[in-house]
Order: sequence, then structure tokens, then C-alpha cells
Amino acid sequence: MDGICTLANDRVYDQVIALLNSIEIILGKETPVCIYPYDNNTEKIAAEIAHRPQVQLYNDTISMERWDSFAKAAWDTHPTAREQWQKAGSPGYHRFGTHRRYCAFDGPFDRFIYMDADTLLMGPVADIFTKLNDNDCIVYDFQHKDITHVYNEASEQLTQVFSEERIKTEIFCSGFYASKKDLFDERKRQELIEYLKMGEAEILYPMAPDQTLINYMMMRSGYSIYNLALNLSPDQKTGCCVTSPHFESRDNLLYDKGNRLTYIHYIGMSSQIFKELCEGKNITFPYRDIFLYYRYYYETEKLPKFTTKPQSYNPKPNLTQRIVKKLGLNK
Repeated sequence: MDGICTLANDRVYDQVIALLNSIEIILGKETPVCIYPYDNNTEKIAAEIAHRPQVQLYNDTISMERWDSFAKAAWDTHPTAREQWQKAGSPGYHRFGTHRRYCAFDGPFDRFIYMDADTLLMGPVADIFTKLNDNDCIVYDFQHKDITHVYNEASEQLTQVFSEERIKTEIFCSGFYASKKDLFDERKRQELIEYLKMGEAEILYPMAPDQTLINYMMMRSGYSIYNLALNLSPDQKTGCCVTSPHFESRDNLLYDKGNRLTYIHYIGMSSQIFKELCEGKNITFPYRDIFLYYRYYYETEKLPKFTTKPQSYNPKPNLTQRIVKKLGLNK
């Protein structure tokens, strides 16, 4: 069985509702969806999906504990992760819970597309599933233009572990990818931990723990990664991120130079922004109306009525730098 999955808790409630609605609208209400819980804070989500029989909240505690243990074991091998996390204000494991997306490799779907909660589906995905017949992982992004949010570029080991060609063509954003069940059994997981223990851990980028790990897992295992952004012709491929200002909106879908997007990723935007927006704060950001359309598709009467002056969304300085950097990723 094929399906769509995401990672969430109640902090991203509004984004999850918008994502679920976009999946139903684009693919149909029968499309199966699995939500992997970031933590135990999922009461609102559980109540919402009670009337969505095609959506399940993953409850396999053995699977979740297995991946919790794997993530801890992986990061315990890193020489500087703890120090970097403490400087960033994370006394324990940084963003612990993001790795729960890996439960999809145990989960209910034989083949799946993982989508971050801050994404919206914009187009059909049949071709992506078809390409899984010949590949282990299908991605569609431009992260390969910036490896610094995937691997430690300063590590001398990086090009010893992976060739420059593989680095240029195989790394991907962990916000959207398609793959298959059972790629990482106990033997494979332990093998990866042993590689990390032998010193390869230093190539991991600690501040994006789930992204660097899934890239390492896929690449170190030798699984085939097919990036549509590198394989589609220039007149076919599209961008995917909110940081691209040129997308055209038609009938609540986004187009890039005439081509319909597969998904839009509101990357770098805090969940608090979406929460405040849905509470009626007049915050503006790119493609806001698209988000509101899908968030309130079944509850148009609850669509926020803004009575105050628009306030532009202004990220924190360090986030601004990151988003500006990503502007070059979506041409």
C-alpha cells in the first residue's frame, strides 16, 4: 500500500490541518495518511482526525522507541554535537523527536511520501511512486546547492566517506522525500552506528539532526537517490520553497513559469506564525492566501477576519541569513 506521512504534534496543528486538506483535495479523500508523533502532545490532532478515517496517528511504541534509541546512539558518537547544542540553548538532544519521521521505514505503507507539516501538496504524485520501482529514494529539491545544512563541509573526512560527485547529486532536504518500508533493519542500523563510531560522525551537521542523519543513512547504505530537480528538463522542473517569490497562483495552486508545483514548503517559518495568523493576527508572508485556503477549506466560516494593519513576517536575524541563502536554491 502507498501512502503519505508527516511528523507533527499540537504545536503545528494548523499546518497539519492545511496539509491534510491539501492531500484530500489533490489526491482524494481516500488517500491514506499516517502522522508520526513528534512527542505526546497530540490531543488536538487526535480529535481532528477522528472524523478522517483515512488518517492514522502512529502508535507503535516499539517502533518509536527503536528510532529514539537509534538517534541517541548516533548522536552520542559525535565529537562536538553536545557542545554546539548547549551553545544554542538545547541542554539535551537538539530537536529530539524530529527523527520520528524514520518510523515510516517500519510503518503501515510499503511505499510512502514523507512531507513536513509545513508543506502543502500542490500536484499529483503518481510519477514519484512509479520512480520508486527503480530507486530507493525520490526527492525534489535544490539542497544539493548548499551542503552546509546537511554535512560538515569543514570535515576532511567528508570526501573520504562520499565522493564529491555524490555530494553534489545525492543530498536532499528532509522535508519531502519518497521511499520504501524496511530499508533500515536492525543489522543496517547497527552497521551505520559502527561507521559513526569509527569517526564518520564528524561529517554530520548537528543543528539539523534529522536532515543530516537521513542523508547519511541513505548515502552510507548505498541506496539510490533520484532527484527530480536534477533529472527533469529545465522547462519542466519547478521550485518548492516559500523563499521563491516568483510563483504564480491560479485556482489556489502554485505554478513556476507555467509548471505546476508538486509541493510548497514554508521552510524556515516558525509554527507560532501560523498559530497567530489563525488566531486573527494580520501577519503577511509569501503565499499566505494559499495556506489559508487549505487550512480553512472545510471551515470557511472560521477564516480569520483581519481588522488590524498588515504586519510583515520578519524572521530572526540568523534565520534571515539562512532564508536569504536558500533564495539561490529555488531557481
